[in-house]
Amino acid sequence: MTTAHAPAARPAATGQRTAPPFAVIPGDQVQHTLRGREKHLVEVVEDAYRLHGAGDTVNPPSSFLRFPDRASSRMIALPASLGGPDRVDGLKWISSFPENVAAGIPRASAVLILNDPVTGYPFACLESSIISASRTAASAVAAADRLSRGRPRPPRVGFLGTGLIARYVHTFLEGTGWSFDDIGVHDLSADSAAGFRTYLEQSGTAARITVHHSPEDLIRRSDLVVLATVAGEPHLTDPSWFAHNPVVLHISLRDLAPEVLLASTNIVDDVEHCLRAATSTHLTEQLTGNRDFLHGTLDDVRAGRVTVPADRPAVFSPFGLGVLDLAVGRYVYDEVARSGELQVIEDFFHERHRYG
Repeated sequence: MTTAHAPAARPAATGQRTAPPFAVIPGDQVQHTLRGREKHLVEVVEDAYRLHGAGDTVNPPSSFLRFPDRASSRMIALPASLGGPDRVDGLKWISSFPENVAAGIPRASAVLILNDPVTGYPFACLESSIISASRTAASAVAAADRLSRGRPRPPRVGFLGTGLIARYVHTFLEGTGWSFDDIGVHDLSADSAAGFRTYLEQSGTAARITVHHSPEDLIRRSDLVVLATVAGEPHLTDPSWFAHNPVVLHISLRDLAPEVLLASTNIVDDVEHCLRAATSTHLTEQLTGNRDFLHGTLDDVRAGRVTVPADRPAVFSPFGLGVLDLAVGRYVYDEVARSGELQVIEDFFHERHRYG
């Protein structure tokens, strides 16, 4: 492996039909590149949503690998193609093994492969748990901003589920200028809730931090609710808990019962993707036999095609689009290449000529 000490052009930008060099970008480089760039990453994600809304992407359904002997675990392949002036294709391969948490390691691990759209050759492999968490948090913060317009800025935020995603969402909220009077925390694991409280205290927040003993108490006392659990089926079933009309970032997708969604304004990232895999929106479609409860996508809200009223709960349910991973991964690759620290594996592709 060698390090490129001069900026390397991304193959997708050259248009040349040659086998590109192959680079590996480990997690420390990814984290260094993304740290402190929260505002810019929200813009990157919103640009990807704009391209997706304009039909300038390809984002087929995710493929799930499940195991008969490990029912709680799964691996997911998210292929995608992102258009625009700097096209890129690729694949995120992410695993979710919830039992990792008991061993003190993260539930999810991931890699992202970037492909040159001219030749199809992969040109980079990036550690992607950080990219995945960052694009999820950036998407959530974009939704919090768009769905909060037309109502008072939420002074109280509550985190139901306190893992890596919750931490990244809080980091992105703080990094994009949000501040709160109160931060609520609830987790089925008391240790996880305590750990998240310690993280919040060390982050320097001026907000009051409260660990709530029930989901109901947290939700009723929060104007912005972040749902980041590993729930496999709805467990928040009472619409009255949301009677104060909060903005709800339904990141974990399976927490809310159909009764709650039917009493809310529902915004998704992509209609077809969200209505599958036994998500709360999918269950609501099955219950009602229609999609009338969905009001539009986040890009619809951004473009002014959909208005979010302030007199009912506003719920954002993002399935998580592979094009967002590509957008953030492309940004990381370009920044690392520009720094001259791209780690290239020479001759990764051995057969570079058709006839030897």
